[in-house]
Amino acid sequence: MSIKDDIISMATQARQASRKLANLSSMVKNDAILSMAEALLDNLEQILEENRKDLDNAKERGLSAALVDRLALNEKRVMAMAAGLRDIAALPDPIGEIGSMCRRPNGLQIGKMRVPLGVIGIIYEARPNVTADAAGLCFKSGNAVILRGGSEAINSNKIIASTLDNAATSAGVPQGSISLIKNTDRQAVRELVKLNGLVDVIILRGGKSLIETIGTESSVPIISHGAGNCHVFVDKDAAVSMAMRIVFNAKVQRPGVCNAMESLLVHKDIAMEFLPEMIGQLKGAGVEVRGCTETRGIVPDILEATEEDWGKEYLDLILSIKVVSSLDEAIEHIHKYGSSHSEAIVTSSYANSARFLQEIDAAAVYVNASTRFTDGGEFGLGAEMGISTQKLHARGPMGLCELTTTKFIILGNGQIRE
Repeated sequence: MSIKDDIISMATQARQASRKLANLSSMVKNDAILSMAEALLDNLEQILEENRKDLDNAKERGLSAALVDRLALNEKRVMAMAAGLRDIAALPDPIGEIGSMCRRPNGLQIGKMRVPLGVIGIIYEARPNVTADAAGLCFKSGNAVILRGGSEAINSNKIIASTLDNAATSAGVPQGSISLIKNTDRQAVRELVKLNGLVDVIILRGGKSLIETIGTESSVPIISHGAGNCHVFVDKDAAVSMAMRIVFNAKVQRPGVCNAMESLLVHKDIAMEFLPEMIGQLKGAGVEVRGCTETRGIVPDILEATEEDWGKEYLDLILSIKVVSSLDEAIEHIHKYGSSHSEAIVTSSYANSARFLQEIDAAAVYVNASTRFTDGGEFGLGAEMGISTQKLHARGPMGLCELTTTKFIILGNGQIRE
């Protein structure tokens, strides 16, 4: 069977499954998701064994430490995947919710009912945990899912997807609800994104080149999880100790993820007090610091930041620092170089925090907290399908509700239009 025929067959089965999924009870869905969680733990050793193959291949290919970290599984991470599925099962089921009911002058009652999107294709990077998160979220929201992970994680994704699918079908879920594209040829993705009519939406989690390529070729609507060039702005009246904790966490806690800070902005009035100790802490943690002229005037033994640095998503222990003269300059810098992902201000000024919240155009805007919280689990969504940096139809971490749409329902008692 050709790649095209294989993808069409998979999508056709997913379409058939989606019609049944849309009408499953919450109890059936929850029981299946809990069975999926248990299956991951029961199959822990085999999952870790397959993941080791991916890690060995990644090291042979010389992939970056940040990418290897995203790829790696251990007992704790598999347990977290299972816990994420249990969290999804515990969430309220959005399907069938009816809202905005109103009565028209002619007696018609008109409202909206929340319904699944249908068939969701997700193309994602080398993070095997996404396989479990995506399957759980799509299933709970009544959608069939077609998964296409990065080639770096193919062995991990195969075992995780088969484990989840076997558990789900054993619990009475229709075949085709959870599918994984095992062919790592890019042609498989090209065929998937052309299946408008069988696939309802494509969710992209990857680099700029992937998003641009798929955006050009796809006939299916796309929601993209874009780059995370995130900033923290330390205002002139920030509490220094708080600012240091937030900056250190945002950069160092897990640098290879999209919600990690990539650029630090510091008000000139606090720079002399703040930067020497802060840079010392960062360098002590292995961070390569690159600074503007003013930053290097305060702390000379750092690299010079270039224009390219301000728009860079490092996904590594690298940080660019710029001293700014005002809140206005900080906001303008973020608008020019940011990626509309997550932005933070550290300040004790109510007026400045209010302005930052109002004027910064991003999916998540923080006051006095680390950008590392931009995550479906941390936001109480159970898990996430990705973090949308666009505005239609979802923005920020995508949980259950973001995987649904609505239809109008109209209740009458014989009305006809005159």
